[in-house]
Amino acid sequence: MASKKPENMTFEATIEELDKIVENLENGDLALDDALKKFERGISLARAGQAKLSDAEQRVSILLQNDDDAPLSSFDTTTD
Repeated sequence: MASKKPENMTFEATIEELDKIVENLENGDLALDDALKKFERGISLARAGQAKLSDAEQRVSILLQNDDDAPLSSFDTTTD
């Protein structure tokens, strides 16, 4: 089964898979090539999770800054 792209996963699924990868790497039972592949996947997951978390923090910050009289503005969901 092919792995999903991290950017297409939910934050929770990203963290769950990342936890499993960390556990596998900590056990030390993997061959070097397998460990490197897991590490690479883990880095991708960590970056995607951080991007999702940053987006959520930005949205919360925008909501908390605006008062009831502030005009509505669109939220840009595109990432660099």
